[in-house]
Amino acid sequence: MSEKQKKPQKLKARLPRGFVDRSAADIHATNEMVEKIRKVYELYGFDPIETPLFEYTDALGKFLPDSDRPNEGVFSLQDDDEQWMSARYDLTAPLARHVAENFNEIQLPFRTYRAGYVFRNEKPGPGRFRQFMQFDADTVGAAGVQADAEMCMMMADTLEALGIKRGDYVIRVNNRKVLDGVMEALGLGGDENAARRLNVLRAIDKLDKFGPEGVKLLLGPGRKDESGDFTKGAGLDDGQIEKVLFFVGIKNYAESAADLAALVAGTSKGEEGVEELNIIGALVTSAGYDETRIKIDPSVVRGLEYYTGPVYEAELTFDVTNDKGDKVVFGSVGGGGRYDGLVSRFMGQPVPATGFSIGVSRLMTALKNLGKLGQQKALAPVLITVMDGDVESMGRYQRFTQALRAEGIRAEMYQGNWKKFGNQLKYADRLGSPVAIIQGGDERAQSVVQIKDLIEGKRLSGEIEDNATWREARVAQETVPEAELVAKVKEILAAQADDRARAG
Repeated sequence: MSEKQKKPQKLKARLPRGFVDRSAADIHATNEMVEKIRKVYELYGFDPIETPLFEYTDALGKFLPDSDRPNEGVFSLQDDDEQWMSARYDLTAPLARHVAENFNEIQLPFRTYRAGYVFRNEKPGPGRFRQFMQFDADTVGAAGVQADAEMCMMMADTLEALGIKRGDYVIRVNNRKVLDGVMEALGLGGDENAARRLNVLRAIDKLDKFGPEGVKLLLGPGRKDESGDFTKGAGLDDGQIEKVLFFVGIKNYAESAADLAALVAGTSKGEEGVEELNIIGALVTSAGYDETRIKIDPSVVRGLEYYTGPVYEAELTFDVTNDKGDKVVFGSVGGGGRYDGLVSRFMGQPVPATGFSIGVSRLMTALKNLGKLGQQKALAPVLITVMDGDVESMGRYQRFTQALRAEGIRAEMYQGNWKKFGNQLKYADRLGSPVAIIQGGDERAQSVVQIKDLIEGKRLSGEIEDNATWREARVAQETVPEAELVAKVKEILAAQADDRARAG
């Protein structure tokens, strides 16, 4: 006897780890936010460009092939000509490639913005995804720090355009040259001290997390955490540690600028960095941005691999409740800095550049916490119901639908089983449709339609208990000539909009 044929197994529907599906509500909220950001960028004179999701792997800077399959940190594949390509890790490296490839055609300074998804081949975790959206703005070909000052001002204006009020955010600014000057003043200059410098900078970056005492340990012998794990320190002596803690502990830059200048005196980079910070401070102050909005803050350490001058970070300063129920400061939602070396990798000549990146998903979470985003769902379409399935009737229903769309009103003709009319109204209810259009044989013979205000009808059925209130209420269903269909729907939608506005 032949073996019984096995029943084929169904394919299991499952998302890859670290990726998410996005709902209509999330997409509408993202589009709303991105449009507000775009308006600010364009107000500043920036124009959009778009680069592809994939770049040749060697164009991604520090993420160069170092094995048979170069996928450390990036998602990579090999083209048919055996060249490695990778999904973009950020939006900055593709811009650098674009500028270098089109250098003779573009107008410098080149001021551009880009929004799009980037991909990280890293272990996913809570709130940590392998695909997420960034929104970048960059100026290429402007060497002066006035370009950096303007970036900081644009970041502040962007946050305010999104509804984040003054006092709930601050743009913090430092300069990589000052950091390098401090390292040199500590005796940590030169290539031979590169690893120790990196350890010092990483320790500084932990200031918000561990506080001055924790950073002091990381600068010295090392730090043991609550679990007993030990992190080896940078090995600085007490005098060196004191200088670093002074540097990162500066709260009022104006009061400490002279002491900082003295600390880096004799180091060319340090002196240049202090001067650049002073210029940025003067420029933003002249433009009306005080230190509650843009603040010189030497504790900012970011982009150690490629930032070459000013660095800046947009931080939200209000409290939110985390997953554990604790109140925490929301923190960074974006940042950037000057990266004069990134385009130069392709060019063999200096090409100054500065820019910043907004983490769209993280900022969207912040805006939802503040009630500034996604509070209003997109208006559902008007539903044109189907009473008869003959060609002539269907033609009329479709004509009504197109007439509404031509006036900018979302509308759809019911596409399910039209023979069960009750299901059509249930569908409209689940969809949240504001209005239903009904035309049966009797109405068609008279060239009229019934227009049902579904929002008012639901309110009437749930709230009104006496005849007097019923008589004073807005009419929930009317019969009008076909020619008045669009005007009547507009009138009902306007009344519903007024109701929503009054409800706040």
